[in-house]
Amino acid sequence: MKNNKKSRKKVIIFSIAGVLLIVLTLLVILGSKKETVYTVQTEKVQRRIITQTVTATGKIYPEVQVVITPEVSGEIITLPVKEGAKVKKGDLLLKIKPDIYIALRDRSAAELTSAKASLQRSESEYKRGNELFAKGLISNSELEQVHTSYEVAKAQFDQAQAALKQADENLAKSTIDSPMDGTVSQLKVELGERVLGTSQFQGTTVMTVADLSRMEARVDVGENDIILISIGDTARIEVDALPERKLTGVVYEIGNTAKTKGLGTQEEVTNFEVKIRILDKDVTLRPGMSMTATIETETKHNVLAVPIQSVTTRTPGKGKGEEKKESDESDEMAASDSRIKQKEDKPKEVVFIADNNSAKMVEVKRGISDDSHTEITSGIEEGKEVVSGSYKAINRELEDGVKIKVDNAKKKPGTTASK
Repeated sequence: MKNNKKSRKKVIIFSIAGVLLIVLTLLVILGSKKETVYTVQTEKVQRRIITQTVTATGKIYPEVQVVITPEVSGEIITLPVKEGAKVKKGDLLLKIKPDIYIALRDRSAAELTSAKASLQRSESEYKRGNELFAKGLISNSELEQVHTSYEVAKAQFDQAQAALKQADENLAKSTIDSPMDGTVSQLKVELGERVLGTSQFQGTTVMTVADLSRMEARVDVGENDIILISIGDTARIEVDALPERKLTGVVYEIGNTAKTKGLGTQEEVTNFEVKIRILDKDVTLRPGMSMTATIETETKHNVLAVPIQSVTTRTPGKGKGEEKKESDESDEMAASDSRIKQKEDKPKEVVFIADNNSAKMVEVKRGISDDSHTEITSGIEEGKEVVSGSYKAINRELEDGVKIKVDNAKKKPGTTASK
């Protein structure tokens, strides 16, 4: 009897364990088939004004400035200006010690006097030689000799005259006057300092005179964005030193030659310089200030627009009924199929529309964009609810037909939940 009771007890225990195991298995299977619901945020497709912009950083420069470099060498004996001084055209900027240039001028003047006397003497002899030749008193060779002496004297006179002119110019260049009205924006020398100047090469940079009433911004724009910019485009300029003020400018010059940095390296960057004339005249700007320019390249009115983050890409998947390729398919056909597949598998731009608690994937074509919205030229209608968040849901999780829960009260990215 005791053995029968023990056997019955064991059967009951194993039966209960088996039932529990079956129940747990069914729960796991049913739970795995439960559909995931993604919490998202949406925004209505509306008509907006879209302004496409290109943003670039750079520096403030005077629109007109002249770098002063001497053409003669020597010691600075007069320097009446200081950095920041305002000057008028023709004002004295500096004077180089002229003693050596005065001496060269005097020597050239003396050589010219001597050459002039020699020319006059040779000219008289040439005239007398012509008279004697006409009377048959000298031979043709003697006349040629007199004429040659005259030509040599004439050449020496011209040479001495040119040397005096050059000496006068060098003496004049020892005094440098301002070429324009402006401000001494940079001064690099001191009184008594020696400077180097040559007529063939640039000498010592002594100062810069700039017109600070006409300032410009110079920015470097990448090669992909430069094609969007045109002469006359409006720019909004933010100067780091003036955080509460946004200046207005206009593009007036676009570089034709690229500026390449890191040539031949992985960090190679190709930019083009864009010059923006600053229109605000009631603000004080200094050369070298850092700034950021937002150039408005195109504006469209009354266009359908969605949040810029709503547009993402998806690669079309394989169809369920796709047949296997035959093992003996030729290489040529395989290559052709590969090219077709690559074309078909090219990522397409899409948005997801909230439709009866489901996400409906719609292929769209984009136009221009601003900082927050992008123009949709085809694929969507006004008033539709387009998914605008979260970033993870739009770019990774959502697919056509998946279940969604709209929660526009959330400010943080949506989370996934199960029903």
